[in-house]
Amino acid sequence: MSVLAETDIRRLIGQSPPLIEGYIKLDEQVQANGFDLTLRDVSVMLSAGQIALSNNDRKLTDLSLQPFDSNDFIMLAAGIYMVTYNEIVHLPKDIMALGRPRSSLLRCGVGVGTAVWDAGYEGRSQSLLTVHNPQGFRVQKNARITQLVFMELTGKTEGYKGIYQNENT
Repeated sequence: MSVLAETDIRRLIGQSPPLIEGYIKLDEQVQANGFDLTLRDVSVMLSAGQIALSNNDRKLTDLSLQPFDSNDFIMLAAGIYMVTYNEIVHLPKDIMALGRPRSSLLRCGVGVGTAVWDAGYEGRSQSLLTVHNPQGFRVQKNARITQLVFMELTGKTEGYKGIYQNENT
């Protein structure tokens, strides 16, 4: 397994389907070892969720979309939020990705919780944004918040087949 470098990421963005589409500023978002995802929207959680032995008994948390102010900022109190990214990811069946918060978020007392982006996944992902800072956190729409790091697998897989395939597209 190897981590994709900037040249590989740019090459895959140029293919069809592109590795990433819907980006805001390609030259700012492509990094030496990954790609920065940007903030599309923020939601608060309204209900309990449930995970069970069977996926048939899974219940996702109800969400309420939060408005940005006239300057496209939102002030977030300490707590948890669901964020949706602008970008749509199209992972080939031999590439997976892991998401990590940008270091500037960590320096503000904010974390991003992500799951694995499985090989073959396509969609506009969501992640958990946690504001640990008791003073809160202010973030602007389209800000870069999470870096995806892409890893080439030792071979092709069957590809992701879960319920989140093509989510939010």
